[in-house]
Amino acid sequence: MEKTVLIVEDERAIVEILKFNLKREGYETMEALDGETGLKLALEGDPDLILLDVMLPKLNGFDICAAIRKAGRVTPVIMLTAREEETDKVFGLEAGADDYITKPFSMRELMARVKANIRRRDLDYGVRPKGEILQAGNLSIDPASFTVTKNGAPVELTQKEFDLLLYLIRERGRVFTREDLMQKVWNYDYFGDMRTVDVTVRRLREKIEDDPGKPALILTKRGVGYYFAQ
Repeated sequence: MEKTVLIVEDERAIVEILKFNLKREGYETMEALDGETGLKLALEGDPDLILLDVMLPKLNGFDICAAIRKAGRVTPVIMLTAREEETDKVFGLEAGADDYITKPFSMRELMARVKANIRRRDLDYGVRPKGEILQAGNLSIDPASFTVTKNGAPVELTQKEFDLLLYLIRERGRVFTREDLMQKVWNYDYFGDMRTVDVTVRRLREKIEDDPGKPALILTKRGVGYYFAQ
């Protein structure tokens, strides 16, 4: 069955270029030129992935992404931004985006990210065993329901924060480079901004660590990468 990508972008020229390249890769497309239409299609059209511009008429990309996640949808979202400021990346990831790519971007890179995120989503739906509860100190992780609790209280994580935590805790004690995590969690072979990993780790620490400044769970191996404490 063909996968469908929703393009939410207000520049028609970019929409047409994206449509052409996505269809050439075998994807169906839906398009929205403003934020309100984009949110409606995201919730009612059931796309397999969303390419979401940040600066949009009527409703910006951050608010759209947050609304999608609030509605309980886990559809992969790649944000398209013309700005490189880290604050934009943090806002996007915190709103629930799976990744972001800065304009102007390589179409080859974007298509690779689209493919990787859709493949990751399909794998996630197929490997969440029911009844498996993972414990780590005061944390409890339920992969089947995508939930995390700390001392019995729910912890609100974005999809990628959850995926990263789940991967690290299943491989506790093993050190992973940023490149390893981009491949295993984001499913990118060689594309991707490594700062995405750092931002996601920082946000995750802020939510699960007692003292994010002195983490006891997700640790850094200086000059190498990250690992979950044994």
